[in-house]
Amino acid sequence: MSSIGTGYDLSASTFSPDGRVFQVEYAMKAVENSSTAIGIRCKDGVVFGVEKLVLSKLYEEGSNKRLFNVDRHVGMHLADRVAMYVHAYTLYSAVRPFGCSFMLGSYSVNDGAQLYMIDPSGVSYGYWGCAIGKAKQAAKTEIEKLQMKEMTCRDVVKEVAKIIYIVHDEVKDKAFELELSWVGEITKGRHEIVPKDIREEAEKYAKESLKEEDESDDDNM
Repeated sequence: MSSIGTGYDLSASTFSPDGRVFQVEYAMKAVENSSTAIGIRCKDGVVFGVEKLVLSKLYEEGSNKRLFNVDRHVGMHLADRVAMYVHAYTLYSAVRPFGCSFMLGSYSVNDGAQLYMIDPSGVSYGYWGCAIGKAKQAAKTEIEKLQMKEMTCRDVVKEVAKIIYIVHDEVKDKAFELELSWVGEITKGRHEIVPKDIREEAEKYAKESLKEEDESDDDNM
C-alpha cells in the first residue's frame, strides 16, 4: 500500500495524522474494483442490474448470483440496522471493514419505492439511482439522464440493461452475464428476478441502442 499509510493501516480503529482511516479506504477500493452494479428507483418500484463477469468458459450459467432476496419486505429499518452493523466493523482493531457495498430496495403501498445504499464505512443514504463498481462514474452519468420519477419498472429495466452494456469494457472484460431483478407494484411488493423473456427483450433493446449510437457517431465523423 501507499507509504503514506505505513503504520496507520494496520487497524480499523487507527486514524492517520490527517484524520484518515486507511482500512476503510482499502475496503472502498475493493468495491471499486468489482464489476458494475446499479440500482434505479422509479415511480412504481426499484430495478437492480449487475454486470456479472464470466472469467472462465467452465462456469455454469446463472451461478454465482449477485442479486439476493433478503426478505419479503425490506424497508428503511433494515437499511439502518445493516448500516449500523457494517459501521461496527470499522470501530475495533480485532475486525476488518466489509469489503463490499450493499443496495437495498423495497416497495409497499404505504411507503412506495425505496432504495438505499450502504458503503463499507457504514454510511447509508436513500437514492433515486446509484452505482458501484469499476464503472460507477460512467454509470452515474447515464443514470442522471433518466427521468426516473416518471418511469415505470418496465421502462427502467431496458435502461438498466442499456447502461450496463454502455459501461462494460469489452477490451478488459470480454464476456459477462446480465442479472436483472425488480421489486414494485408489478411484483406485488416482492423482490423477484426479472423474467427471462423481459430480460432478453431488454438486452435486445440495449444492443440496438448501442448500435444506433455507433452508427450516428460514424455519420458525424
